[in-house]
Order: sequence, then structure tokens, then C-alpha cells
Amino acid sequence: MAYLGNISEDCVSKILSLTSPQDACRFLAVSKEFRNPAESNVVWNKFLPSDCHHIVSSTTCVPPLMFSSKKELYFLLSDSILVDAGNKAFALEKSTGRKSYILSARELSILHINDVGSNWTSKSIQESRFSEVAELKAAERIEIKGKIRSETLSPHTKYGAYLVFKIGDHAYGLDSIPCETFIASGERVLATNTATLRDPNDKKGPLQGLFYGNRMQKMKERVNKGDGGAARKREDGWLEIEVGEFFVGGEESDDEEITMRVMEIKGYHLKGGLIVEGIEVRPN
Repeated sequence: MAYLGNISEDCVSKILSLTSPQDACRFLAVSKEFRNPAESNVVWNKFLPSDCHHIVSSTTCVPPLMFSSKKELYFLLSDSILVDAGNKAFALEKSTGRKSYILSARELSILHINDVGSNWTSKSIQESRFSEVAELKAAERIEIKGKIRSETLSPHTKYGAYLVFKIGDHAYGLDSIPCETFIASGERVLATNTATLRDPNDKKGPLQGLFYGNRMQKMKERVNKGDGGAARKREDGWLEIEVGEFFVGGEESDDEEITMRVMEIKGYHLKGGLIVEGIEVRPN
């Protein structure tokens, strides 16, 4: 079929498939003549990840997705879906098609959470996308660890990992000294940092008694990194702190297990009220 002079509609679709989702959407707005090629499965199948069939399969996606075109599927995925029996959230970055995941609290390794009489509890809350979050009742030590394989992420992409959490109404001791964070690939440490588990909108601050303040200052000096990175409010209403960054290469041989960890184990003071939704891994 002739199209725009001597260029066929199929040819235009193949050209658009070499651009980006953002560019394809711009062509949709240019002219009605471009609508069919810009909406074709040839274009949007190119923007979907190679493992898309597995991600949206009925055994993985909760609930199963219903879609009539690859373009519709793309935008369903850009709004985030639950996968792996509802224990992870998956999403595509709308402008680029790069993948991101949130590992729910059930997918994380949390120190002592499975012990008898654990000071952690699992519960359902309306604000979470997952069926359960983890809440700290009282503990002297915090250690939260998540793992993800680099092959499940988008190649040639710099990623950031973020602990997604809330601070309970009766929380205490969480911001006394900074948490230590790090990202590793096997035995190789890729990034280290510190961060503070504190709501940036909370104006009360930690307890400031003389003895207490001196004790906390000594603990901070032991960590030797000040107050650490501040938490920030997310669009979904949760808080997040950055765990660190890492780069995903493009070769199959580069597949690695990435470990992300947040821990506060040096203070040995009671703390509670931390509500953990998960760890998000997203393109930076």
C-alpha cells in the first residue's frame, strides 16, 4: 500500500520502532496519517522487554492482564503491575521502556523476622500495593537485605536502589544514628553510603537530653559519616532513602546477583515503628 508518497505504512512502522516510546507518541499527535503505523504492534513490540511474555504470563502476573494490542500492554506495564505471586511490583519507565522492580517486604531478608517471638510483624495496610508490609515493634539491631539478578533488568542502564518505608505514629529511636547502606555484586562492593530513617516533614527531631545527646553523638562518630542522606517523600505517599547505585551491562556473561542492604547494628539502643514496604530498583 502506498503511503506518504512512495513510503509504505509498514516501512514507517519499522522506522518508528527504531526510535523510542516517547517519539512514537509524538508521531501519534502529528497527523492522522501516522496513527496506524505509530500504533502498530511492530512498533510497540520493539519497546517491550524481551522477557515480556514471562512477566505477563498467567502464572506470574496478579491478576492476569487483559490487552488487545502491544501498545495497550506497554501502557498497562508503565502503570505498574504485581508479579511473582504478588510479591514484586514491575513497571516500565514510560518514556524509555526501561524496567524497574519493587521487591516487597516478603521478598526481603530481614534480621530476626522469622524468629519465635520476633520483634517484627507482618500486616496489611491500605496504603501498600502489596498484601503485607513488615513493621518493627522493638529491636536493638536492624538489617534489611534484598537481592536481584542483573539479567532481569534493562541492559546498558544505571540503576538506583531505594528502601521504601513509612514511620509509624509511635516510632522511636530510628533516627538516633544513621543507617549504613551498601550494594554488592558477589563479593565486590559497588556502593556504600549512610542514610537517616526519618520523615523529612517531622519537625520534632530526636530526643535532645544532655546525656542522650552525648551518647548519640559518640555513636554517630563511630559510624563516622554524620547524619547520612535524608529520606524523601515519594509520589505514592511513602518515604525512601537511597541504598546506592549500580550499572547493568549488556552482555549475558555480565549476569550478576546484586545485593542491597540497609543496617543499623552499632547503636544497640531500642528502636521501633519502622514500616517497610520493600526495596525499589529503578533506572537513574
